Amino acid sequence: MLIRFEVANYRSVRETAELSMVAIDRDREEARHAPLLGESLVPVAAVFGPNASGKSNVLAAFSWLRDAVLHSLRFWEDEIPVEPFAFGSGPASPSEFVLELTIGDVRFEYVLELGREKVVYEGLFHYPEKKRRRIFEREESELKIQRGLGVLSGTRELLTPRTLAISVAHRFDEPLVSDFVREIRRIQILGNVSGFFGRGGARRMARAPFTLTPTLRWFEEDGDQLSFFPDEGREQALALLRLADLGIEDVMVDVQEVASLDSSEVHRRRRVRLVHKTDQESAAFDFNSESEGTRTWFQLIGPVLTALRQGSLVLFDELDASLHPTLSAELLRLFHSPVINPRGAQLVFTSHDTSLLNHLNRDEVWLTEKRPDGSTRLGALADFAGERVRKSQNLENAYLHGRFGALPQVDQTEFLRALGLIG
Repeated sequence: MLIRFEVANYRSVRETAELSMVAIDRDREEARHAPLLGESLVPVAAVFGPNASGKSNVLAAFSWLRDAVLHSLRFWEDEIPVEPFAFGSGPASPSEFVLELTIGDVRFEYVLELGREKVVYEGLFHYPEKKRRRIFEREESELKIQRGLGVLSGTRELLTPRTLAISVAHRFDEPLVSDFVREIRRIQILGNVSGFFGRGGARRMARAPFTLTPTLRWFEEDGDQLSFFPDEGREQALALLRLADLGIEDVMVDVQEVASLDSSEVHRRRRVRLVHKTDQESAAFDFNSESEGTRTWFQLIGPVLTALRQGSLVLFDELDASLHPTLSAELLRLFHSPVINPRGAQLVFTSHDTSLLNHLNRDEVWLTEKRPDGSTRLGALADFAGERVRKSQNLENAYLHGRFGALPQVDQTEFLRALGLIG
């Protein structure tokens, strides 16, 4: 499970911003106890704030670090594609990232400091029996490895100033490194968070909001069933589809032959139809003819069930732009439920939908504000004004009344002057 994520000098985040999943109210069933950590962790975290306050950049930083760990060895040749804060000393200063996870109840910590030209510092640590032990630690070109992990010594030969040591070390199948990288790989990114930079850093690929493939794997009879229990994946996916009360009873997936318009070639493609049922009859409709809300919920089924099965993390930018508030609230309930989510899957999302505050605890809410210098401030609602944020506080009402800040400061003067309505 995610313990905390920290970033500094990335896009609009100038000073250190920390998103922590450590529970303040440990006595509720949603909080999951981490024995070796001595704390409990929350399964959900929501980031609220005005437009252009940097909500998405917090998730983009997380996405960037994930892609960096997985792909730096392949793509980072001429330049490290990092985006420091654009003003002041930002471009000349290194960007910093810290990621802490529990894997098999053991705490892992990954620390990274780098600029466009080189990696300044990098370290991977774990805490067996609560004591911090180094797996590897790197200061520019000098790499130190924990005694007994000689299998990682080959990392030195492949290391370059612009390659992450963890990306290289992963090649040598050391479990301590492989387990951490596997957990990183399991993180799923949904919404409009920008993805990894292409070769040389010149090309940024926008991440597609959703694809059908992760969900279709649960419905295809001859596919790889990613279920909690053997042969039950399709039933679980159907149950989650019906949970949304969209009037859909079943899913049909078959192969359709399509002729090319400019040639005699015939292509085969999967056809997805959703079966709607009324009191008298049933009818199958092509997936593309469904409403946007129905398509979104369907495409969420695969990522959500995969996360619940693995106990992994889902990052979702602008949840309210994709789902009706009722379905968004239902999604939160899935991750909150110890019965449905026994492995501790987590959901971190951004939103403008204040109605979701009624389904969140005070330690699951984070707020962003834009400082005068254009940088992002990220703060925990639970820390706002100390104990005055009570466990019983009506969070939506307090937020909308500006109790916690993080609301847009609207000044109509310039607009009225442009309209000629004022002098």
